Amino acid sequence: MKYLIVAGARPNFMKVAPILGAFSKVEGPDVKLIHTGQHYDRAMSDSFFEDLGIPEPDIHLGAGSGSHAEQTARIMMGFEQVCLQEHPDWVVVVGDVNSTLACSVTAKKLGVRVAHVEAGLRSRDMSMPEEINRLCTDAISDLLFTTDEIANENLRTEGVCSDRIDFVGNTMIDTLLRHLERARSFPLPDGLEQGHYGVLTLHRPSNVDTPETLRPLMNVIQEIAESIPVVFPVHPRTRKNLETFGLLDSAAVGCGIRLVEPMGYLRFIGLVSHARFVLTDSGGIQEETTVMGVPCLTLRHNTERPITCSMGTNYLVGTDPAQIRATAQAVLAGEMRAGAVPPKWDGKASVRIVDRLVGLR
Repeated sequence: MKYLIVAGARPNFMKVAPILGAFSKVEGPDVKLIHTGQHYDRAMSDSFFEDLGIPEPDIHLGAGSGSHAEQTARIMMGFEQVCLQEHPDWVVVVGDVNSTLACSVTAKKLGVRVAHVEAGLRSRDMSMPEEINRLCTDAISDLLFTTDEIANENLRTEGVCSDRIDFVGNTMIDTLLRHLERARSFPLPDGLEQGHYGVLTLHRPSNVDTPETLRPLMNVIQEIAESIPVVFPVHPRTRKNLETFGLLDSAAVGCGIRLVEPMGYLRFIGLVSHARFVLTDSGGIQEETTVMGVPCLTLRHNTERPITCSMGTNYLVGTDPAQIRATAQAVLAGEMRAGAVPPKWDGKASVRIVDRLVGLR
């Protein structure tokens, strides 16, 4: 049996790494890693591959950036040739990026079975490209690997047959648990003490692409940083907009915000694990903080990971400065719930996935 494992963006690497590791322990399967090149920064990609122990991709499509249509089309054209040359039995896609959609559609039109890892997540926000990718990929996939019971119910509500749904857990948590002890051993940036700083990540276009949204966010974070230092690994898109909107100097001077360059996986996880709280608009960080027991203030009005709110340490605070300020104050006062780890987030999701795929001959 031949399996093509697709990754296109940095979060994908965290999800495919343990799957590749689980396949390596099984005799027989022919497994190849396909890197679409949807996100490609040499330094960052090399760091992720080294940190996560991922082998060099067998095939690199080099799709690059562009509009959603341009990027998706380039990935489809390149991946079609890969499928025609490799004749896979299964294509395994992860997450919700353009590569996920492009490769699943291409494979299905060639009659290749598709497995979607992290299926069934829903934000109910059709303005998010990721939501469109999730819905379309789930609709055509032959096997849907889910992270929690909420995702299972979403799929059943959409009419998916139960025999296509397999609740396996969370491969991103597999990666986290494997590397967490090592990540915690990295030294903190100078001047920081464990439990006495916050971490900020900010990159979603809805938050950073207009000064009307970005300025009030930075203002309230500056207020919070007067009480506790806030470390801000700045995404390139966000840094560019901070400069364009004249906010970079005010963000870096005269307050407790510490702007730093983007970090590799291990250093970032180590930083988060020792933080008092995290402010973010990311998806995966909501899951990682839940497992690490770190309060997470999500700067969005919806989440495709609601179990992190109902069970974990995540709080949807939106972009209203008053709500962000009040929740941060509650965290600093120790008034937040402890949270719990969702079922099957135990580091074994990838083994369950590979066992199922290898058993389907």
